[in-house]
Amino acid sequence: MTHPLRQHIEEVISLTDEEFDFVLSHFKQINKRKHQYIIQEGEIANKEYWIIKGCLKSYFVDNTGKEHILQFGMENWWITDYESFVKQTKSKTFIDCVEDSELLYISFENRDKLTAQMHKMERFWAKKSKIGRIALQNRILSLLQNSTKERYDLLLEQYPELFQRVPKKMIAAYLGVSRETLSRLDS
Repeated sequence: MTHPLRQHIEEVISLTDEEFDFVLSHFKQINKRKHQYIIQEGEIANKEYWIIKGCLKSYFVDNTGKEHILQFGMENWWITDYESFVKQTKSKTFIDCVEDSELLYISFENRDKLTAQMHKMERFWAKKSKIGRIALQNRILSLLQNSTKERYDLLLEQYPELFQRVPKKMIAAYLGVSRETLSRLDS
């Protein structure tokens, strides 16, 4: 059976067995339980995570203590605090597990080495980065131009499984609405 990371990478680039073994040697696997952090605000995010199994959320807490979810991550998704990871500065966000999760991670140093030694992987991450920017742009546009109901419907259409995996209060925090507003949309 083909390794799931290889399947994921080969959606963008092709790899020989030797190349994939070399890529995989730069990663480590960890398991995290529900509610465990992988990054906390103020830490330097020196790892980028690929989700084998599970669901995570990236969020920040405002001055009033309110949680704002920036991103969910599910199987085959990458997650970290990208500003902290790229610039090696203190994280502005928290990332924790919504479910028990199996993750592969690559350190900042290993990703740097890997892309320097293997230009195919540099292309892979460049394409993934572009896809991420497009998703972020679409999320911002949706927040600016769509009603709460339209944002809710779009999220439900794009990620129906998310609604089975995360509590409604997290969906509300992602959409930027109260739990009560979400309840009215859900009925």
